[in-house]
Amino acid sequence: MSTTPRRLTGRNRVLSLLDRLEREPRADAVIDALRRKVRSLPLGRGRDLLHGRWLGHPVHPLLVQVPIGTWLSAAVLDLRPGRSREAGLLVGVGLAAAAPAALAGAVDWAELHRRQQRTGLVHALANSAAVGLYAASLACRVKGRAGAGRAYGFLGLTAVGLGGMLGGHLAYRQASGANHAEEVPQVVTEGWHRIGSVSEFPVGRPVRRSVDDVPVLVVREPGGTLHALAERCSHLAGPLSEGTVADGCVRCPWHGSVFRLADGWNVRGPATAPQPPFDTRIVDGHVEVRLREQSLGERTENGPEADLRRKAMEAGRANGHSN
Repeated sequence: MSTTPRRLTGRNRVLSLLDRLEREPRADAVIDALRRKVRSLPLGRGRDLLHGRWLGHPVHPLLVQVPIGTWLSAAVLDLRPGRSREAGLLVGVGLAAAAPAALAGAVDWAELHRRQQRTGLVHALANSAAVGLYAASLACRVKGRAGAGRAYGFLGLTAVGLGGMLGGHLAYRQASGANHAEEVPQVVTEGWHRIGSVSEFPVGRPVRRSVDDVPVLVVREPGGTLHALAERCSHLAGPLSEGTVADGCVRCPWHGSVFRLADGWNVRGPATAPQPPFDTRIVDGHVEVRLREQSLGERTENGPEADLRRKAMEAGRANGHSN
């Protein structure tokens, strides 16, 4: 007979509720409508700025630090008599900072999977409630109703806490915003790996192969140059081998992220991380690939010198092909 207490084997109720939320389809029509509106915003290049492509990871978690920090500080001041004016100033700063944070979050949310979007919708509703409560708090403080202002402020902080918990669930349980190609260098073993004969790779068509159970995308250019990248998109693990190849890049079929075939650099988001690239060579009519050791600085090189280096590398590969 087991002596393990039942509470140790029982399921976490909070996680059970979150799992039910992920499977709940009743808000899907609302999600579809909101997603279309967010995607139709005329943001231009600002969309990648809001995704955080320039930062290397989503910018939304960075932006939310300001409203959360100011509102928490306001709550601390509200615990002390006679500090309502300073607390009100912090509440106002938080409200001003909430707008860009919400826009960045909405742009990211529109490019997620359906289960993530369901959680994200409730996350957004909780944060919207917090904004409404803090707006009421600020209005009360301006009118001299400090007690009501403090009450609305503490209610707003409670809503922020709920929204933060859901945001953590999105990031850490559902892996939204995570780099889904990060494990590739940890899994692929060193050295060259044979993945098939040259004839198995038609010119201009993406082909999927596997190295140490890691999917690899291989594209053969008209001149014979072979490019290989990790096949699962770093954004949300979309199958790049089902995407389109054009202008030396591959476009993910799921959310439209574009990666440069030569080095895996993410040319366009929503992906914020590049694809791990592989070196290629041909030995006895067979294609072999090797995970490339490449630093961030090398990936982001631009200009004439970088172009010359890339051309030299391609020439070296071409010589290797002819041997």
